[in-house]
Amino acid sequence: MLRTPQRWLRWLTPGLYVKRWLLLLMISILMLDLGVAYFLRVVYSEATLPHEFYYVTLQFWPRAVRALIFGMVGVGLLVFSFYMLQRSVLAPFIPGGDRSVADVLYSSRMLSRGPRVVAIGGGHGLSTLLRGLKEFTGNLSAVVTVADDGGSSGRLREEYRILPPGDIRQCLIALADAEPLVKELFDHRFKEGSFKDHSFGNLFIMAMAEVTGDMEHAVRESGRVLAVRGDVLPSTLQDVVLCATVNGGTVVGESKIPLQRQPITKVFLRPDTAEINPEAALAILNADVITVGPGSLYTSILPNLLVRGMVDALKSSPALKVFICNVASENGETDDFKVSDFMKVVEDHVGGNIFDFAIVNSNYAYTPTGGQTKVIFDNKAPIGRDMHFILADVVNKKIPSHHDTEKLSKVIMKRVWHA
Repeated sequence: MLRTPQRWLRWLTPGLYVKRWLLLLMISILMLDLGVAYFLRVVYSEATLPHEFYYVTLQFWPRAVRALIFGMVGVGLLVFSFYMLQRSVLAPFIPGGDRSVADVLYSSRMLSRGPRVVAIGGGHGLSTLLRGLKEFTGNLSAVVTVADDGGSSGRLREEYRILPPGDIRQCLIALADAEPLVKELFDHRFKEGSFKDHSFGNLFIMAMAEVTGDMEHAVRESGRVLAVRGDVLPSTLQDVVLCATVNGGTVVGESKIPLQRQPITKVFLRPDTAEINPEAALAILNADVITVGPGSLYTSILPNLLVRGMVDALKSSPALKVFICNVASENGETDDFKVSDFMKVVEDHVGGNIFDFAIVNSNYAYTPTGGQTKVIFDNKAPIGRDMHFILADVVNKKIPSHHDTEKLSKVIMKRVWHA
C-alpha cells in the first residue's frame, strides 16, 4: 500500500483526468475571492467596520506577508477539505480496504492502457507472476491447467465431478483487489472435521459452480467477489487426466507423476481430444504478450500446451511469446535440469520452438534448499533456436527456489514489451 506522501503524488500522474478539474476549481475559487475582495474594498471605502476587523485581516502586517499567509492557509484548507470530501462521499464505494481514490483511478485508467498479457501455467509459479504483472497492466488473462488431481482439488474433483479449483483459486487471489481479510478467507484451510485440508476458496468455487451451473461462470463470478484485475480462464472445460511415460510404464494422475522419482519420457492427456477453452483461445489471439511458466514443467506447464488447439493458437497469435525458465530444479520432475533441458522437453512435446524470448535467471549467488539445484544457463540452450535469451536477476533472495514477483514482472515489461 502506498504511503501518504506517495498517495498525494499519485494525483499528479498524467492521464487521470483530475488535474484539469482541480485547476478549474482553483480558478473558480480565485474568481470568487476577487469578487469578495472587490466587495470588501467598497465596504471599506463606504463604511466603518468594527475595530476587530483590523486584527482579523492582519492589517498590522505588510500586504505581501498577508497575501502569503492567507494563500498558504487557503491552499491547505482546500487540500484538506478535498481529501475529507472524497473519503466521506466515495470511500464506501471503493474496493480494497483503505485504497485512495487516486489509487482506484490509477488502476482503472492507467492500467487499462497496459498491454494485453496472457499468462499460461499453474501452481505457485503462475500466481507469483500474476502478482507482479497486475501492477503494470489491468489487461491480464491467466490460462490455468485443470489436470490437478491431488489434495483438496482432487477430492472435490472426484466427489463432485468439477474441474479442480486449486490453481484457479490461487490465480484469483493473486489478481484480487479485495480486502486482505477476504484473500485470507479464500486461502483458509480447515484443520479438522469433514472439511479437513479443504480450503474455503475451493469450496466457494465449487458452490458457485452449482449455483451458476458450470465452472466457467463460477470462476467469473468468484472473480467479481474478489475484484480481480483481469480474467482467470481454465485451459480446457473438459475433464482431463494427466498421464506420463516413466521408465517404460504409464503413470496415471498428475499427483502421482513426481512420486516416481524416475526420469519422465513424456506426458500426455486423456482424453487427447480435449479442446482449448474458446475464451482462452480468443485471449491468446488478441494478446500483445504471452508468457508460459514459471511452474512445474511436466505437471503445470505442459498440461496447458497439450490441450488440442493450444499450440495452434499460440502460433497464430501475433503476440510476443515468452518462456520463463524455472530458477531451480524440482524433485521428481526436473532433477539437475539445465536451461537446455527445459527447452528440449517443451519443444519435444509441442513440435519445435514457438517462443520469441526466454527469460533465464542469471543470479547464482543463492542456493535452493531441499535437494533442489540451480537451473544454469548452458551453451546448448541457444543452439538451433530462433529466440532471444534474456539473462536477468529474477531469483527471490528469501526463497531461492522461486522467482521474485517484482523482478520478473519488470523484466517482462521493460525488456520484452518495451524492447
